[in-house]
Amino acid sequence: MKELEDDRVQKAYETLLDSYGRSNHRKKYEIINKAFKFADQAHKGVKRRSGEPYIMHPLAVALIVSDEMGLGSTSISSALLHDVVEDTDYSVEDIQNLFGEKIAQIVDGLTKISGGIFAEAASAQAENMRKLLLTMSDDIRVILIKIADRLHNMRTLGSLLPAKQYKIAGETMYLYAPMAHRLGLFSIKTELEDLSFRYEHPEEYKLIEQKLAATQTNRERIYEHFAGPLKESLTQLGYQYKMQARVKSIYSIWNKMQSKNVGFEDIYDIFAVRIVFEPKPDMDVKKQAWEIYSAITDIYKPRPDRIRDWISHPKANGYQALHLTVMGPDGQWIEIQIRSDKMDEIAEKGFAAHWKYKDKSIDKDIQEQTELDQWLARIQDILEAPSPNAMDFLDTIKLNLYSAEIFVFTPKGEIKTLPQSATALDFAYEIHSNVGDHCIGAKVNHRLVPLSHRLSSGDQVEILTSRSQYPKDEWLNFVTTAKAKTKIEYSLRKQRKAKIKEGEQLLNGSLEKAGIEWTLQVLDKFSAFYGYSKKEDLFYALAEKQIEIPEHPEKILKEKKQDNIFFRYMKHAFNVGTSSKEEPEPSISPETDLTHIDKKKTYILKEEDFQKNFITQSCCSPIPGDDVFGFIRDDGRLEIHKRSCQPALTLKTRYGDRIISCDWAGHKTFSFPSTIEVKGIDRMGILNDITQVITNDMSVNMRKLTIESNDGFFEGRIEVSIHDVDDIHKLSTRLQKIKGIKSVVRVSD
Repeated sequence: MKELEDDRVQKAYETLLDSYGRSNHRKKYEIINKAFKFADQAHKGVKRRSGEPYIMHPLAVALIVSDEMGLGSTSISSALLHDVVEDTDYSVEDIQNLFGEKIAQIVDGLTKISGGIFAEAASAQAENMRKLLLTMSDDIRVILIKIADRLHNMRTLGSLLPAKQYKIAGETMYLYAPMAHRLGLFSIKTELEDLSFRYEHPEEYKLIEQKLAATQTNRERIYEHFAGPLKESLTQLGYQYKMQARVKSIYSIWNKMQSKNVGFEDIYDIFAVRIVFEPKPDMDVKKQAWEIYSAITDIYKPRPDRIRDWISHPKANGYQALHLTVMGPDGQWIEIQIRSDKMDEIAEKGFAAHWKYKDKSIDKDIQEQTELDQWLARIQDILEAPSPNAMDFLDTIKLNLYSAEIFVFTPKGEIKTLPQSATALDFAYEIHSNVGDHCIGAKVNHRLVPLSHRLSSGDQVEILTSRSQYPKDEWLNFVTTAKAKTKIEYSLRKQRKAKIKEGEQLLNGSLEKAGIEWTLQVLDKFSAFYGYSKKEDLFYALAEKQIEIPEHPEKILKEKKQDNIFFRYMKHAFNVGTSSKEEPEPSISPETDLTHIDKKKTYILKEEDFQKNFITQSCCSPIPGDDVFGFIRDDGRLEIHKRSCQPALTLKTRYGDRIISCDWAGHKTFSFPSTIEVKGIDRMGILNDITQVITNDMSVNMRKLTIESNDGFFEGRIEVSIHDVDDIHKLSTRLQKIKGIKSVVRVSD
């Protein structure tokens, strides 16, 4: 057994060396070999949960770093050593003495964030995130290796308990996949999403996988029919190129099915065609991309609204390509992506590949400006004034990771990249925090607009400011960028501190005038009289003139401690002393009895326990048969959420120790609300046919029906009471048989 394990480890190490040998990095085998031997010795005898030797994990992470990210010996060595300081008796100083300062710095950064971004305590979450981002600002390789570490953990997630799988999958979807997206690691981002989806929705994953396999032959036929004339044209132009069809990821297909409320058969862009060309030395790369575009549109008609020029204006993660959608010979829309070979490597390996080319002046197809540096600068802005609430802080960081982008112009023609749905106020903060703080309005395309005006690509924006203007609470309701949100919150906290100081001085002056000594007991007496639990809230209310100190404050000191109903009402009415963004975090009661739930087992949701031991949540309205998980509440009952529930993503990431794997038993007594959407061709009597099927044929209770008809086409939403997912499937199948109905899908209530 020992010999088999040693042989397996050695083969994994040789695979790593082969990958490194194929790269164009300067070969430094000595440092990699030294790191491997050191890590192998340090982890000797330790096993992973799957039963394999622990060293297989660092080896796998190092292979991802080398093969899938294209990084060099420093990163590979750091990946091999990334768990040594955390899991063994060796220190960062030991690593520095043996491997030098740079590797020690990266390993130290990885060790600091090893507890996971989502630790038990809220303050620890925010602190770990700050550590990650600060270290990332020093050396981006820290987060790249951390993403590689998470990718391997996701690939081996099957050995963990289901509850742990949901927690890790939730973390991955919440932050790691968006982070990989922002860093341009498209392939890794896609795999992280697919793996998370596979563990959270195994049946849906398998169903889409089967449908992709069943339709593969037809896709290949369409591709060959489409690609033939195109290959001939590109060859005549003298291009060296690769052309291939790329199938949409399973998660992307499912996500589109959910967002569009359509079935698999209605997703028209299941695959895209990618053309990767080798640039000719005597011609500008951008011109070559447009020449290929011209060759394509000479054969196939383009869809004008689907042209995307990411070569002239790269995405914030460095992505460059020319996209167009054309009508193929079989009457299907087909998306085509045109890239140079270097653009393709950057698209797949992200900023790791960007570094490789950015110092070579001959590579004109790679933008010399570093979009990564711009993004890290924004991160630094956020770190200067982080939110005191941990999950708010994480959400602020996450805000811009996944957002689609728009390009807007300053009055002088300078381009600024902002997330889609950004407002004029976001633009003001993008220019400078002082401009944002004093912004009173904007001119968009020379037309006056309010701060909340949403911008579109191509807008020219001029910001109007006033020295008397300062940030307001309501501004937080319409900004979308992390930078704007952070700066506004920081300014509001500064304003509040100033008001508290002013209120303290007012009370102090009033007490001095009355000859009363300033003590903690006196402050407590005043706070209790006016109904405030904190003296800061009392000071703030005084400064805002929501309460007033009487001419003879000594009378208050003689009053018995009372719950002043009027002031308690005033405090809640005006939300005095509590920012809407600084709500207290949910308390976790130490008296909660959780002994009846075994967290290591899948909890069966029995019908007799409904309402008593578990409840369903309205945010996602789960019904028996849905993929669900449970969250243990303070009262010991389980909240049941769909695994795809977006509001519950925070629960997975924040309270991983309270997440329970759940499955349904049969439910035929209780009814659950659900909504289906029907679409089709309108005709006389179709509404009667629909109600006949629901109430008479299927004996389903119909709670609400709304239907609209326009130009011979109708759409309707039907709320019904059913027992489980099977009821919905049977009802949908029966409705689809009605003449004129084209689609029936279940939608979120």
